[in-house]
Amino acid sequence: MTHPHTATGHPGAHPGGHPGGHPHAAAARRNLDFDSAPFIAIWETTQACDLACQHCRAMAQPLRNPLELTTDEAKAMMKRLREFGPIVFVFSGGDCFKRPDIVELVRYGAELGMRMGITPATTSLATKDLLQQLKDVGLTRLAISLDGSNAQIHDEFRRVQGSFDHGLRILREAQEVGLSTQVNTVIRKANIDDMDAMTALMTTLGVVFWEVFFLVPMGRAKADDVASADEFEQVFHQLYDLSKTAPFDIKATAAPQYSRVVMQRKREEVRAGADEDVRDVMTRGMHYSQRDGIGRARNVNDGDGFIFVSHTGDVYPSGFLPVKAGNIRDDDIIDIYRHAQVFTDLRDRSLLKGKCGVCGHRDACGGSRARAYAMTGDYLAEEPFCAHEPARVSARVGS
Repeated sequence: MTHPHTATGHPGAHPGGHPGGHPHAAAARRNLDFDSAPFIAIWETTQACDLACQHCRAMAQPLRNPLELTTDEAKAMMKRLREFGPIVFVFSGGDCFKRPDIVELVRYGAELGMRMGITPATTSLATKDLLQQLKDVGLTRLAISLDGSNAQIHDEFRRVQGSFDHGLRILREAQEVGLSTQVNTVIRKANIDDMDAMTALMTTLGVVFWEVFFLVPMGRAKADDVASADEFEQVFHQLYDLSKTAPFDIKATAAPQYSRVVMQRKREEVRAGADEDVRDVMTRGMHYSQRDGIGRARNVNDGDGFIFVSHTGDVYPSGFLPVKAGNIRDDDIIDIYRHAQVFTDLRDRSLLKGKCGVCGHRDACGGSRARAYAMTGDYLAEEPFCAHEPARVSARVGS
């Protein structure tokens, strides 16, 4: 779950891999109108966190900000968001377990009928008792971050010894109390060589979803930390190969070009005699993420099926795209999503520039708008870490 991008609350984080889908639906939500409503909303509950991650989007710190949304303000926001429909709502951070009202807020959202996800930090605050309380009040899925196949790689990235072991413990205890679980992993230059070991570990964890985040150079992350376009491509193919046999669903976040690789690979398989829907950007593991009602939607991108609210109520297209569109204390969040220029621009893929603007995969992909903004200052610029050369671009270069 996770835009998200998700600090520990990369979203997913967008947790739930941008979790979504009707609680009783058996298939992915295919025909959603993202002009009218997002698929997923992520709320950065706080920037307080006991970790000090190298990539932290939130620039997390030990103490809570006194200007954070109050319990009543958070409830009012959730009630208004529910008017979009039974969207996925994710508590992110910082560390959402730094808020003493987290159980009350999860209960409130569940009673409203939203699908509830949460992405706590991998620390001792995530006790089994707290996980049980959250399950009892209606939490659907819990996502935790594992950014390496072992403690050395993960703890170095998170800058707190013991974080990896806490992550494994939290997954185990969440499953023991009956929660559905997910892992979020940040792909960066430093852990590309760990991917084979990481995929092997993932098959042993009992999760329903693996959300793989491709680093966006903002917050504490730097451009030099981002893997190359060719390394992105390498990981995309590893993920697709894994999706054939993995006992969980897989999603690439901040890398919508993975959908292009999925379709390309499916076309190759059809030419070899396979019976595949080459238009479908979902892989075969999709049914795993439907089991808990969180599920998935197609073509979600920054501001396009996605909305992010900061700890102080500022509204953004995602946690990685820091172009403020309003604040819930002054503006209506439904109006922001539907009418703020940055949101309407991001949903109009005919506005995309460079090779993204002429790419045949534009509608299914669109490139990471957050990474384009981070590298160029223009959220409509072409994706700077994409190895694909569209036919129209290649023809122009060769003419």
